[in-house]
Amino acid sequence: MKWKTIEKRNFSALVEELAKENEVIGPLKEKNTVTSVRITSENEVCLDFWNTKKPPKEVFFPQTETLFTYRTSKNDAEIIESPAIRKKMVLVGVRPCDSRSLVLLDKFLSSGEHKDVYYLEKRKNATIVGLACNHPLSTCFCTSLGGSPSGKEGMDLLLQDINDKYLIQTVTEKGEKLLEKISWLKDAKKADIEKGKKLSSDAEAAVRSKVSLSDVSEKLDKMFDDPFWDQICQKCLGCGVCTFLCPTCCCFDVLEEGEERVRIWDSCQFLCFALQGSGHNPRPSGKERMRQRIMHKFNYFVKNYGKSFCVGCGRCVQECPVNLDIRDVVKTISARKVE
Repeated sequence: MKWKTIEKRNFSALVEELAKENEVIGPLKEKNTVTSVRITSENEVCLDFWNTKKPPKEVFFPQTETLFTYRTSKNDAEIIESPAIRKKMVLVGVRPCDSRSLVLLDKFLSSGEHKDVYYLEKRKNATIVGLACNHPLSTCFCTSLGGSPSGKEGMDLLLQDINDKYLIQTVTEKGEKLLEKISWLKDAKKADIEKGKKLSSDAEAAVRSKVSLSDVSEKLDKMFDDPFWDQICQKCLGCGVCTFLCPTCCCFDVLEEGEERVRIWDSCQFLCFALQGSGHNPRPSGKERMRQRIMHKFNYFVKNYGKSFCVGCGRCVQECPVNLDIRDVVKTISARKVE
């Protein structure tokens, strides 16, 4: 592990250095929204933000993505893979909850016989430069899911704002090799490191929103036909904002557009998501769709991978138009008596 520092006024120079060999993607402020976009000489990374509107999963799993193009003839077919999966990328300013979400997506999209090569190739060619969260929001509950405002899971480097400069901590060998190419970075002083640790401790204590998941998966095993689902779905509009802004949700549909095969985001909360060609829909109402979302995150994924498929980023809490709070849903399940 190595510790370096960089003054804030020199950060754009660091981005320029990274851009020599990589496509740099970082948070950019547009009006009142911060999103992760490709950084060019015309824009500048914004590191003064709570969190991005949409999670950085979009870099690896775009909302609309051409998987490949093809040309067919009478006797043959030619497939041309998308060049996007081969690019070397550096993602800057990824919050700990979002970097942890990528680790969960890695597990999910690399499991089984049919792996998501489009996602995995982009992940392999990417370096993650995280940004510690010094001031968690009231909607954050990452610590309940095994995360931390200064967590390093899924990162190669971790940045931390220590007032007039950033403290840089290496996490992986890939991160160390990246720093070796930037010789002008200064070694961190002991006072800088201690300051970073104090800010991390304060941020951890500032996450006051807590939920207990100790018995939630076990209770959900017995709640498939519970009347609870009839109650909890009443508020839901089925708009899908919770899944589109979730850093771990990755439902998709595949379309043919001309000579392109295109993947687009979908949502288990949409009416037609599970509609079959026969016309049968196994999830005909909001009850079944809400149950699927909660069961997948806190039961199915736990059984298959040993962790919940939620990182406590709070986006679904902030953006739900009817204030349907996933923390309250989990607390209700935890408190429920089931037999």
